[in-house]
This record gives sequence, C-alpha cells and structure tokens, in this order.
Amino acid sequence: MEQARTTITKIFNGTEGSYTRFLTQNMEEDASHVEMKLSSDMDEEVGGNGVVDHGKQPQARPAYVSKSGLCNPRNVCIAATVAIFASFLIGLLIGSSVYKKTTEVASGPCMTSSPSSDDGVIPIETVPALDWSDITALLKRKLTTSGIEKSLREFSSDDHQAGSPGDETLANKVFTIFKDSGMEPWIDTHFVKVQDRPKGGANKVTFRGETFSEPGYLSYSATGTAQGAVLYAYYGRDDDLRSLQDYGIDMNGRVLLVRAGKNSYAEKVANAAMVNASAVLIYPDPLDYQLNENTSLLGHVHLGSGDPYTPGFPSFNHTQFPPAKSSGLPNIPAQTIRASTAAAIMRQMGGRNSPRGWADGNLKNVEYKLGSSDDNVTVEVNNVLTEIQIHNVFGVIKGFVDPDRYVVIGAQRDAWGSGFAASTVGTSLLLELARVINSMMREDGFKPRRSIVFASWSAGEYGAVGATEWLEGYLPSLNMKAFSYISLDGVVTGSTSFKASASPMMYELIQSTLKEVSSPTDSSKSLFAQVPGNNWEAAVMEPMRMGDPAYPFLAFSGIPSVSFRFTPDKRYPYFGTVLDTRRNLEVTASNLLALTKAAGEMAGQMALRLVHDHLLRLNTEKYLNIMRLQVAKISREVMSLQRNGRLPKTLQMTWFMSALGSYARASRNLISTIQNSDLDDLEQCRIINDRIMGVERDLLSPYVSPRTAPFRHILLGSGSGSCTLQEMLAQLTAIKEGSASADVDLLKNQFALTTWTIQSCANALAGNVWELDNEL
Repeated sequence: MEQARTTITKIFNGTEGSYTRFLTQNMEEDASHVEMKLSSDMDEEVGGNGVVDHGKQPQARPAYVSKSGLCNPRNVCIAATVAIFASFLIGLLIGSSVYKKTTEVASGPCMTSSPSSDDGVIPIETVPALDWSDITALLKRKLTTSGIEKSLREFSSDDHQAGSPGDETLANKVFTIFKDSGMEPWIDTHFVKVQDRPKGGANKVTFRGETFSEPGYLSYSATGTAQGAVLYAYYGRDDDLRSLQDYGIDMNGRVLLVRAGKNSYAEKVANAAMVNASAVLIYPDPLDYQLNENTSLLGHVHLGSGDPYTPGFPSFNHTQFPPAKSSGLPNIPAQTIRASTAAAIMRQMGGRNSPRGWADGNLKNVEYKLGSSDDNVTVEVNNVLTEIQIHNVFGVIKGFVDPDRYVVIGAQRDAWGSGFAASTVGTSLLLELARVINSMMREDGFKPRRSIVFASWSAGEYGAVGATEWLEGYLPSLNMKAFSYISLDGVVTGSTSFKASASPMMYELIQSTLKEVSSPTDSSKSLFAQVPGNNWEAAVMEPMRMGDPAYPFLAFSGIPSVSFRFTPDKRYPYFGTVLDTRRNLEVTASNLLALTKAAGEMAGQMALRLVHDHLLRLNTEKYLNIMRLQVAKISREVMSLQRNGRLPKTLQMTWFMSALGSYARASRNLISTIQNSDLDDLEQCRIINDRIMGVERDLLSPYVSPRTAPFRHILLGSGSGSCTLQEMLAQLTAIKEGSASADVDLLKNQFALTTWTIQSCANALAGNVWELDNEL
C-alpha cells in the first residue's frame, strides 16, 4: 500500500499529504479546477469534531500541464490510462483507510493511531460508539453501595444550618470533590435574609394562665403578640375552613390550632389570613407523626421560594435594590407547638364537637372540641431577621455536540440538625453521580452530547432559597439552555412505595427509566414491575406542589423538572425536626444503601438519557391532555353560569378551543418532523430540540411580573394574580358562590390572556413563522 501511495504521488507530481489538483481546459479555453483529496489528506485536515482545520498552510500546487500537450492524441491516451490506473489505486487506498479506522474504533475505547516516522500521519482520536445498554451497564457497575456509604459518612453532620460554619465546611468538601473528579467547579454566593429563633429565648404561647416556651419556630412569620379565642381547624386547608364557615363559625380574630401535614405550613397560614384569623398554631398529631410528644417542628411560612426580601431578583452582594418584600410573606404570627402543648390546650377547650372525621387524632385524653369564644390564647413570636451568606457550589461535565444545553442535577446541602434524609443522602448521591459519570468519560469513552451541571444548594430549609436565587440571577439564559432539572432532595424516606412529581413532559422518561432500574428489594424485577395496579401514573405520579424543591424550576423558570422518592406507608415523620438522623431513617428504610443506589440509578439514567439521545426525551403531547381536561372544566362552569344568567353570552369558549387546536396541530407537526428527519443531522436535531425545550418556558404567562406572581405557569402555577387556568376556575367558583371577590371583567381578562398564552406556545412549537396555524 505504501508503494501505491508513492506511485500516485509521483504520477501527479504532488507531495504526499498535500492537495492534488488537475487542470483541464476545454476547447474554448475555459478553465475549471477539479480538486481531489487522498484519505490521508482528509484525516489530517478534519478534526475529531468534523470541522476542517483551515489553519494549515496549503502545499505548493503541481505545475500546470501545457495546452499543447493536452491536445496531443498520444498524450491524451497516456493521460487517460494514467487516470484510470490512478482511480483504481485511489479507491484501493481509500478502502484501506476506511477499514483501518473501523478496526481502530472496534478495538477499544479512546484508542489513537500511532504516528509513523515515515509518512508523518497525524494521530486521530477515535470515539468509541457506546450504545445505551453499555451506558446503563457502566452506571450500574460504577455506582456502588460502598462508594455511597463512604460519601454518607463524609457528609454526615449534626450542625450544617444554612450560613453556618458547618454549612461552609460541607461546601468546601463539595468543591474539592468536584475538582478531584476532573471538573472545574465554581461558587455562586448570595447574601439572603432569614428569620432565626429569638436570641437567648423562645417564642411563647399562653393559655388559661399557663405559659409554654416553644423550642420550635417558623421562619418568616410575622412577629409580635396576637390574642384570640382558639379554634381547632383540622389541617387548615381550604376545605377545612369552608366546613367551619358552613357551621356558621366566624373566624375573624380567632387563633387557629391546626395539625401539621396534608399541606405546607405556608399554605395553612395563608389560608388563616384569608379568613382574618389573628394567629396560627401548628402541632404534630400522633396520628400523622410518630414522634415524642415534646419534639419541636421547624420550618418556614413564606408562600413562595427564595429570599422573600428580594422577590423576583437575585440577592447578590454587589447589587443594591430598594426595600421590597414578597407578597407571600404572612401578616399574622405563626408558631409550631409540641404535641404535649397542643394536648394541654385542647383538654381545656370547650365549644361544639368538631365535624365528622376531625376527631381521629391520637392526642391522649383529648376530645377534639372546636373551642369556645372564651378559650383565649396569647401567641408571642419574637423571631429575629438576620442576613447570612450562602454558597451554591457547581460542577459541570461538558457535552461534545451541544455543550451549551444542559440538564441540572441538584441537592440541598443544609438542614435543621442532622438532616440525614433531608440533605445528607441527596448530597452524597450528587457527589457519587458526579464521580461515576466523570469516570465513565475518562475510563470508558462515554461522550455525552449535552452537558450535565451538578449543583449543591444552600438554604433549602428556608424554601429553596439558594436554588431560587440562582434561577433569578440567570433566568434569561437558564430557561433557554437548561432543558431539565432533577432533584435529589428526600429521595429515600422509606421502602414501601415509589412516588414522583414532575412536569408532564417527563412522564414518558420516568416510565421508561422505571422499567430499566432494578428494584432494591428484588434485583430480578424492575421498579416498574413492582408498581401496583394497571395505571402506573395513578400509582406513582403526584402533583408537584409549591413546597417541592423542584417547583421553582418548573413554575418559575419554565424548566421541565422532576423529584422522586422511595417512601413509607405514612409520611416520613422526621423532616423539619432534629430527629432526622441516620438511625431514625433506617427504621423506615432498613435497606438504606440499596435504596440509595436505586435512587442514584433512577436519577443517573434519566440524566444520561437526556444527554445521550439525539433528541430530548420530553413529550410535548402530554400537555395536550392536561389542557383538554382543564378547558373542559372551565367550559362546563361557563355554560352553567351562562344558563343562570351570571355570565354574559358574549363570553365564548370558541377562541379557547381554537388555541387548543393550534397546540394539538403543532405537536402533531413536531412528531411528523421528527419521523421525517435525519437524526444524524446535528443542526436539524438542535432545531427540533429547541422547539421541545421552548414548550415549558412558553407556558409561563408573559402578562404578569415574576416579582409579584413568580409561579406563573398557566397549567401548574399558583398564587394570586398568576394568570393560571386554576386561578380562572377559582374566579368562576367565586362568581358561582356570589363571593365578594367575584369579578366578571377580571374573568374576561383572564380568558383573553390565557388563551393567547396557549396560542403563543403553539406558534413557537410550530417552528417557522410560515408554518403557524393562527386562526384567532
């Protein structure tokens, strides 16, 4: 073969490895250049990413053949013979080169061809083609229980509250491990305001002359002293308060005593404020919490996420903002009390019997009366507002095709007390996944198409403060480039069942991953095989609520997100207490390491699938079903109110249905485009992926400010003024009930804005402007 290469070089008077050119001229003396490359030339000039290296100096061109020489018949015959012989040898040489490259790829990972001192061939790095089964096998083999155990021991700490020296120590450990794994980590620093317990004391509750000093507290509560007759209000949900109103009970000025659980502390307090209660007391009933009766609860009551004193914008130190605060901050005091304190109060409460089912608690010697007008209680809250410095720590594995598109995997690092299930398990798993995936790249030739960002958040216990501040700081770029978020918070709290909350676009990905991950209790079965019933979504999926650590990514930033967990039959009772220790977690999750490994495989495979496939595994069709259900509910309410004369006939569902139809057609068009596309075309894949990524973002209402209504996702958002379909249903209910908040003009405005949000999302999903289907 070397002889053939030399022969060709001599024939064409060129230098080996250079461009070889032929000049032919027709009888009218018009010249045209025909350029050919040997396979060695191509190998030299095309790098591993397929981009021609234009920085090389061109070789000298061969001499032109004279015009007279070409016209000579004898010379023409010789030239033709030479050309045929050259073509044969060139084909032989190219075939040999292709065979050599194929052999190199198949022989092992990340091999390079050895340079020869004779021919000066530049080494070429060959990329091994790992298929999906190779990738999942590597993840399962490298993610080990021994590695997880080592990380759990390293990150176990009894004192790592946000902003504390313990939190900073863990942040430094995360940074070091990211760096040792081969990444270039960075830190995002924020100065945020949080409420701490009273300095040198405790908040107090006084009832019938007895004062109870409560060790627990709720950050962001209104401070001061409130008084009123205590009223038992079950869990403090909307339905519970409506039941009290149906009983004819006026809650104005009352102190509501409610159970922990069912909804967040913030929702309980917000609901109480809506009925003009003066304060809220929250206790853990033994029916829901298997705790010592003197265990204190810790948490926050901000109906939102992030620093409530910089709503909608980041709390960076170098920026100065005017005084502001979130509309989600409560205006009434709220305090957690121990079960023993609740029992002492409720034993002396009078009044009528509570509604059916409300007396199912397990407080000893308590009848669960509602309370009478003379059961006065005083609540004194003296929390202290302080500013702390927090650090979010990041590492990144960069993709090889679209490095500016990335999935984020995150875990909360801080906790009240030990916080083993709340933060230690998730942080340890985050570090192990970073180590394992980096190892897959270095040792096994895994090359992701897109990037993976690993994030360790601080101040999660105060309402995803660290994560939300990061989102607020980089929102314009994040919701264009971050295509998914996977939360590792609270992934193991038991072993009985598997639950998840996610963007509907990720349901299909969750289902396929459940089928691939082995059960931690029976390795011969998949997690999916152990899902009860025939409807896996009903058995596994739960709505994503405001308290979910992934919620700000989904409803504030428009990034498809997922959180999941292995759970016990009842809720894990130790969240928000100093009893969240490894020993207590192992009571509900005896096979802790196996469960943690399964959770790691679940998160790792979802992330790897998202960065490995040509197209993002996100299903835009899923939102169509949700839109149809919501619009059908609205349509029924509208027609009912129009029949009763409470809504004008001019309010029509026609345009709503039209927008829904546009989304359906755009989604079907996307599927057709995918089916008819060449998935080896990188630019085409990028265009399709951008259309997919835009759906979640385009469902954020552009007509409200993220400062006043941060969770403005029209299908999954929440909060007053968020312009969501749920808020529209609430307004229809208010009109139906003749509530003082009923406003027909506001409803019309909501109709117009939500309709156009859906239509705009459909327009963006359709792609090119000439492909839009806009019938409005």
